[in-house]
Amino acid sequence: MQRPPARPPLQRLLQPRLLAGLVAGLCLTATASVWWSARIDAERDARADFEYRARELANNIAARMQAYVQALYGVQGLFASSDFVDRHEFHTYVERLELRQNFPGMQGIGFMRLVAGPQLPAHIATVQAEGFPDYSVTPPGQRSQYAPVVYLEPFDSSNQRAFGYDGLSEPVRRAAIEQARDSGLPTMTGKLLLKQETAAPVQAGFLIALPIYQNGVGRYTVIQRRAAAKGWVYAPFRMDDVMSALGHDAQRGMDVEIYDGDDINDMARMYDSAPAVTANAERLHSVQRLSLAGRRWTLQVSALPKPAGLLSDKPHAILAGGLLFSGLLALLSYVLAESRQRLRLALEDSSRMGDELREGQETLLAMAEHAQGSQAVLRCILDSTVDGILVDNYRGAILNSNRRFRQLWNVPEQLDWQNDGAILLAHMAGQLEQPDAFLRACTHDQPDDEESQGNLQMRDGRVLEMTTRPLRLGSEAARLWSFRDITERTLNERREEGRHQVLELLAAGAPQQEVLDSLLRGIEAVNPGMICSVMLLDEEGKHLIVAAGPSLPAFFNDAIHGLPVGFGNGSCGKAVTSNSRVIAEDISTDPLWAPYRELALRAGLGACWSEPVHGANGKVLGSFAIYHREPQRPSVAHMALLDQAASLAGIAVEQARGAEALRVGEARFRSLYDHAPVALWQQDWSAVRSALQELAESGVEDVAQWLQFNPSHLHRLASLVRITDANSAALAQVGADPANKALSRLGLAQNFAPSAMAIFGRALLAMEEGAHLFQAEGSFLRLDGVERQNELTLLVMPGHEQALDFVIVSTLDITERKRMNEELVQLATTDFLTGLPNRREFMARLEDEQARLQRDVGGRAAVLMLDIDHFKDINDAHGHDWGDAVLRHLAGLMRDSQRKIDMLGRVGGEEFAILLPGADLEAARAFAERLRQRIADTPMGRNGSTIAITVSIGIAGLEPVESTGDAALVRADQALYRAKRGGRNRVEG
Repeated sequence: MQRPPARPPLQRLLQPRLLAGLVAGLCLTATASVWWSARIDAERDARADFEYRARELANNIAARMQAYVQALYGVQGLFASSDFVDRHEFHTYVERLELRQNFPGMQGIGFMRLVAGPQLPAHIATVQAEGFPDYSVTPPGQRSQYAPVVYLEPFDSSNQRAFGYDGLSEPVRRAAIEQARDSGLPTMTGKLLLKQETAAPVQAGFLIALPIYQNGVGRYTVIQRRAAAKGWVYAPFRMDDVMSALGHDAQRGMDVEIYDGDDINDMARMYDSAPAVTANAERLHSVQRLSLAGRRWTLQVSALPKPAGLLSDKPHAILAGGLLFSGLLALLSYVLAESRQRLRLALEDSSRMGDELREGQETLLAMAEHAQGSQAVLRCILDSTVDGILVDNYRGAILNSNRRFRQLWNVPEQLDWQNDGAILLAHMAGQLEQPDAFLRACTHDQPDDEESQGNLQMRDGRVLEMTTRPLRLGSEAARLWSFRDITERTLNERREEGRHQVLELLAAGAPQQEVLDSLLRGIEAVNPGMICSVMLLDEEGKHLIVAAGPSLPAFFNDAIHGLPVGFGNGSCGKAVTSNSRVIAEDISTDPLWAPYRELALRAGLGACWSEPVHGANGKVLGSFAIYHREPQRPSVAHMALLDQAASLAGIAVEQARGAEALRVGEARFRSLYDHAPVALWQQDWSAVRSALQELAESGVEDVAQWLQFNPSHLHRLASLVRITDANSAALAQVGADPANKALSRLGLAQNFAPSAMAIFGRALLAMEEGAHLFQAEGSFLRLDGVERQNELTLLVMPGHEQALDFVIVSTLDITERKRMNEELVQLATTDFLTGLPNRREFMARLEDEQARLQRDVGGRAAVLMLDIDHFKDINDAHGHDWGDAVLRHLAGLMRDSQRKIDMLGRVGGEEFAILLPGADLEAARAFAERLRQRIADTPMGRNGSTIAITVSIGIAGLEPVESTGDAALVRADQALYRAKRGGRNRVEG
């Protein structure tokens, strides 16, 4: 009986049940793969969303804290704008901040006043006198300083518990406010319990403090800031209230925990939004570090159990659809295979099997060729990378390496490292300055799940970046070493770091030796084994002096200090003389070091590389040297370091010398300023400039007119001017003690008295319009309250025209000079006997009135000439004393009768004149008649005797057509003589 032919494998695979199962398996596998990928994507999206929300929460907290700090800066500005802020001003300012609405979470804003220990009783009495009879400082006890809370708004029942509490009595508060005082920056306390916290549940709290300094006192150093401190403004916070102010939406679906500092433990926990939820490592979590007002917070955010919407429903839909599709496709495959099986013939099955075998062989050959090509491409790529690659198996066997690795590590061709990996590792360790870290990594024989990284310092000066990461080659654990040459990058970083440090010292005005010591120590720190020094030429350029050599023995520096410049005096002397680099690889054999060989060997020095130090103009300033303990030849990297270090040393030397010259110049200028015979004031008008800009922004177009109608604002602007310095002459001018420069007692009134505010306004507007110089005469107040006249000059220093923060004011007391000028004017224009204007002054006024009439169409004026009747008889009968008394008597009667606009004058012996502006001849006649009658009715009495006095008066009107007023005076004189001839004691005109 013949056996039926065996069915080919493909035919067997196409059996209905097997094919349906295979299709179902493939479809289910594909479904599982797609479902798993979708699930991973959903989890990744959920993780990304969670991380975003965590970062957003951290940013919201930081932004909220910044808003709180800005509020405190505003209160600090309130104290900076006034020497004293009373309780009402503080209450009004904080009330306008509307803390509950604009700064939710802030319990209030307070002020802690710094009180010295001996001043405590006076402080308590002052506060009690303000309406708080029960006020006291708590906790009780004697301390050198106190910082009691004297202002705290809103002053509700909760905040009143902190009223009088001494912030310096408690370590956490004390550390924060002392840090704020010393730094001048806002500082946050650690976790603490607020005095306002009395009822359950108890919340963690903290404070943010900002220092308040005395106005007008320098605070550029810590010592100055401590001396200038007068208190702190601060804000208390309850942690739960702060987080509630952020809104519940920001924390929805998350367990938010906040810890004080970097440690996560129960003692440091300040806030927990879900205390009932236990920690679970499987849930999403994130840790954020926040730096807030000088304090570190750790924000730990975890997803709550089964957070709503955390994962997408897409994976479930894919799984359900895949299962349904797999079932349908498997059923369809079964139906088709069943039909195909019935129709397929055994011969076709046999032929197909042969074809498939041939195709399989061809496929295997193609795969083999492809694998060989891929291996060659991989080797080419590996050898072309910029990184050196080494692969070992943790047991000392080297599995692979590329060409770049062998170049970086100078692996010799004859080194049999492929059979013995220890030989290669020993070769590598021998090229390192400090091989300990590399050897520890080599001896680590257990696979590590994490990547590690570090830098290796080569003996030739190069720096390699080493990275190790685990991998698997089939079933065997392996380790991939990656090496990259970062010498150039490292040198750049070190150079920039050293340059930055040196520039900081130069900016701070550090001495030259300190700057050079810092430079040399920085080079030595990043180049182990190097000892650096700098030698500079003396003023004559004949000797080298040791400017810096912090790591060289003192006896060595002393011995070479003052070394004559020459070719026979070591590497440094030759480098300076030849203006070129000098390399002494071995001091023990180098002829340049013959005179100092024993000294160098006693100091433990084996090699010296010297480079001349140049100034900006190319002049040789000295030499920079690098010593080694052992003989050594410099590499290319060492040469670059030597050149860069010498260049930086040259910059440092020139900058330090320039800074020293600048300090000397400043000292000379300061001496000239302090001892100048002219009163000099240094002032800051920047706050006034800002106030004027605010006026312009508020819509004020004509500032001059606005200030004219708002004089009180001019006084407020004057209060914004800050006096920053004054010399001895200025202090003496205002009655201050030149030996005690107490600028806090001085104000702008010492330049502009209240009566001279108009001049201050003119100066202000002139500088606002861009004027650099303003001169005027005004008045000032001495410290004793006496007002005197001054001549002042305001000069805006160059470069400060925009800010107006540097204005020099020179003032000259001209009180005596003006008094003397007034006396001279009085003597030149006044008749000494009667006190009336003399003829010259009267004629000048007459000419002014004549000019006015020529300009004013329709204007009128008249002039009167008076003469005492029988004056010669009075002198002859009673003497000249009586005559003088009669003249003074008549002058008094004339003054009593004149109007404010009238002008009187004595123009002759017994002749007087009166100018009547605005009067026609009729009005002038009426005035003259009244005056004549009054004189006649008022006899002069003297020593029990009386004399009747009469006058004759002539009148004339001023005519605009006349060029001068003399013509009118002549006509009045003629009318006077007509009155004399008409019988005297009468008026003619």
